[in-house]
Amino acid sequence: MKISIIGVGLIGGSLALSLRKAVPVNKIFGVDTNSGNLNKALELGIIDATSDLDKAISDSDLIILTIPVNSIQELLPTILDQITKDQVVMEMGSTQQEILESIKDHPKRGRLVAVHPMAGTEYSGPEAAVDDLFTGKNMVFCDIVQTDPDAFEIAESICEALKMNPVFMNGKEHDLHTAYVSHISHITSFALALTVLEKEKSQGRIFELAGGGFASTVRLAKSSPEMWVPIFKQNKKNVLEVLEEHIRQLQRMHDVLEMEDYDALFKLIKQSNKIKRIIK
Repeated sequence: MKISIIGVGLIGGSLALSLRKAVPVNKIFGVDTNSGNLNKALELGIIDATSDLDKAISDSDLIILTIPVNSIQELLPTILDQITKDQVVMEMGSTQQEILESIKDHPKRGRLVAVHPMAGTEYSGPEAAVDDLFTGKNMVFCDIVQTDPDAFEIAESICEALKMNPVFMNGKEHDLHTAYVSHISHITSFALALTVLEKEKSQGRIFELAGGGFASTVRLAKSSPEMWVPIFKQNKKNVLEVLEEHIRQLQRMHDVLEMEDYDALFKLIKQSNKIKRIIK
């Protein structure tokens, strides 16, 4: 199988490394608008060759998009226009509803498999790629009833080879749930980083006290704005909904602390401990 990966950053690079170990691959082509990323991916042996988009499409059995969601939405119709009935396209967007809505009537919609691997780190670029990023993680398949059976079987075999757990949702469900378990974590981390950076202006030694708790809470603030602004834009309604609830909970914490109602504060923290049922 010849594979083209559009976007050779953290996800695309890690995918290339993982696929090389897990499935029979003749050649992996890399496509990226960032020539530095392409050269680095080639230097690190992540990809076998660089390519432009048109050549990658014509030369590949499988085309995988691991680029920001706005770029996926922009490129997907062009890619579907050019593929044959034997080729498969996988897009790995962190939002799905808007992307899938935009190509729902495309005559080659069946050749597309929409997935979202629930894996990643706060780092970006091919240097951040690792070959076990996906092991044990969930792979969300979206609107799979719109995908041709043979195309799904290829994506399913990749999911199995990467030792991922398949989960099935429609695009609307996916975007709602990821707003609660992923997107809110990032926007909260960005806000916390801004809070601390603002305070640090007047009290410059604050970072001398930053330990593991702070680092683990704010690490997502290192994430790329090029990736996350399009996600927040496409999933605006759901992100605003969860953000409003988060602000309400912060206000509750603020109010009981201001009133020195430590029994109520204890109960709120105790209630929050139930998250252990979800995250072990």
